[in-house]
Amino acid sequence: MATQAFEEIVEDFSFLDDWEDRYATVIDLGKKMPPLEDALKVPATKVSGCASQVWLVPEIEGGVFSFRGDSDALIVRGIIAVLRALYAGVPVVEVGAVDAQAELGRLKLEEHLSGQRTNGLRAMVERIRKLAAQA
Repeated sequence: MATQAFEEIVEDFSFLDDWEDRYATVIDLGKKMPPLEDALKVPATKVSGCASQVWLVPEIEGGVFSFRGDSDALIVRGIIAVLRALYAGVPVVEVGAVDAQAELGRLKLEEHLSGQRTNGLRAMVERIRKLAAQA
């Protein structure tokens, strides 16, 4: 059920042998992502449960889900970029059916994230699901 953009990330990761290369790739994905305007970095868009500052803003058009996001931590910006690739373009009614844990498991990210980052990742996924369910 993964999007083409996410499948491309999975393919890129398949060529990377060690975590440092994967970590650098995630950071690069975050650097390429456009920053969120400061006006959107408000309590209503902030994700609780993350060690870093994280903001997610849904964008739903024609029943299709997408979101923009930002963080004050480079690795977390990269994780947001990965999540954007996973969810962008998914019909809003199908967002809850995306098995984010299984899909992200293909990247083996959680094996190398701290407990706080893993909890933050879960909080972001839950927020994405909640935003889609409210649409």
